[in-house]
Amino acid sequence: MPPMQLLDEERIEALHRNSMRILSEIGIRVMSEKAMALFEKAGAIVDRENLMIRIDESIVEAALATTPSSFTLTSRNPEKRLTIGGNTIAFGLVAGPPNVHDRVNGRRQGNLADYQNFTRLAHHFNAIHILGNQVCAPMELPANSRHLDTYKANLTLSDLCFHCTAIGRGRAVDGINMMAIARGISVEEMSQSPRRHHDHLGELAAAFRRRDGGRTDRHGRARAAGDHHALHADGRHDAGDACGSTLPAECRGAVRRHACAAGQSGYAGHVWCIHVQCGHALRRPPPSARRRTPRPTLSRASSRGATSFPIARRTQMPLTPSTFRQPTRRKWRLGVRCSGGANLIYHAAGWLEGGLTASYEKLVLDVEILQNMMGFLEPMPFSEDDLGFDAIRSVPAGGHFFGSEHTMARYETAFYQPMLSNWQNYGSWQEAGGRDALERATDIWQQALREYEEPVLDPAIREELDAYTIKRRAEIGAGEP
Repeated sequence: MPPMQLLDEERIEALHRNSMRILSEIGIRVMSEKAMALFEKAGAIVDRENLMIRIDESIVEAALATTPSSFTLTSRNPEKRLTIGGNTIAFGLVAGPPNVHDRVNGRRQGNLADYQNFTRLAHHFNAIHILGNQVCAPMELPANSRHLDTYKANLTLSDLCFHCTAIGRGRAVDGINMMAIARGISVEEMSQSPRRHHDHLGELAAAFRRRDGGRTDRHGRARAAGDHHALHADGRHDAGDACGSTLPAECRGAVRRHACAAGQSGYAGHVWCIHVQCGHALRRPPPSARRRTPRPTLSRASSRGATSFPIARRTQMPLTPSTFRQPTRRKWRLGVRCSGGANLIYHAAGWLEGGLTASYEKLVLDVEILQNMMGFLEPMPFSEDDLGFDAIRSVPAGGHFFGSEHTMARYETAFYQPMLSNWQNYGSWQEAGGRDALERATDIWQQALREYEEPVLDPAIREELDAYTIKRRAEIGAGEP
C-alpha cells in the first residue's frame, strides 16, 4: 500500500529542517562513552561533561547514504526469512506484559507455561510473522537468567524470527549464540549470512535514547547493541515518545522531535499522548488535539517523515483500553499504520490493558483483523478471465450470475472467510446459542493449541541448546549476565 501523502513536500522539508536544527543546535544526550566516541569519530561535537552531542546535517546525510532501504531477518527456517522495508509489512506478537489473561483461568502473573503457549499460537496462525521481546514475563523464573528459557522456547516451539532482549550485553550475546546454534552454524558464519534473527538497537541508535535515568548506560543497552552491530545486524532505534511528556504537546513539534530519534538503519517508533494536566497516557487525544490534530495524524505524519528517507519503518499498535469490545477501533488503528508506510508492526496481536496483559482471546480477535488486512493488501488479480467479460456476455439481460460457471469457479475463494466473526442474522445467532465473540475466541485458541504441530528440530541441535542454557545458567549464578 503506497503511504498516504498527508504532508506535501514543502511541509516535509520544513519538518526536516527543524529536525536538523534540533540535532545541530540543541543536541541530544548520550550516556555511553563508547557511543560518544563513535559520534566524535564521525565528526559530532561531544560535550562529555554534560553528556551532550551535537550533530551536523552532513553527518546525518552521510549516515543515510549508507543506510539500506530494506534488510533481512533470518530465522532457523530459511523459508520464513523476513524482508523488512520496501512495500512489505510484518506483524509481531505481543511482547513484554507481566500478566496473562484468558476466560478459562482468569488474570494471573506471566509464567513460562503461558509463554510457551503464546509461542505455539504465534507459530500456528499465519498472521504473526515475528515473536516479540518476551511475549510475557515468566515471573516465577530468576530475572537474571529467564531470557535463556524464553530464547529456548522461541527456538524450539517456533521457527519464526524473534526479537532478542537487549537489556545488557550478556542477554544480547546469549541470543546471538543460541540463534547460531539453532541455525547449525557458528557465530562467525552467521555474521556473513543474510542477517541475524532480529536486534533491537544499532550502535549509534542506542545512544539516542535516554530513559529511566540513564538506563542505556546502566543496563548496557548500548553495549548490547554493539554486539549486534558487530555481526552486521540491522539496528533500528526504538523511539517511544509521548506528546506532552517526552515530546512537545503540538503535533508539528512532536513529529520532528520524535524524528530526531530515528535510528541508523531504520525509522522506528510510536507516538502517543500524555494528558498534561493529570499525567495519564491517553488512549485518544484530548479535545484540543482532536480539534486540530487527531492522533492518527501523528502516526501518519511521523510515517510520512520516514518515507522521505530510504529506510525501513517500524511502529506498533497503540495502547488499548481494558476491554475486548473495540475491534472496529483496532482495525482502524491498524489501517492507519499500514497506510502510513509501516514495515514492521509490533504488538499486533494479544496486547491488552495498556500493555500490562497478554490475552489469549485478544490474540484471536487481533489475528482475525490481521488476516482481514492481509487479504485487503493482496494484489488484485486482473486477468481477462477475472474481468469477467465472457461471463457478462453469457448471462442475458435480466438474468443473474448465481449459477454461472464464472461464479461457481470462484464460489469458495472470492470472499474473505473469517475464522471468528459470525455472519448469521440475529435470529439464527440466538437459535445457535447466542455465543459472543469472546466465547468463540476461547474455543479457537484452545483448538489451535490442540492442532499445533511443533516444527522439526534436529535432536543434536536441541541437545546443544539445552547444554548451552545449563552452562550459562551456572555461569550467571546470582549475578547479571
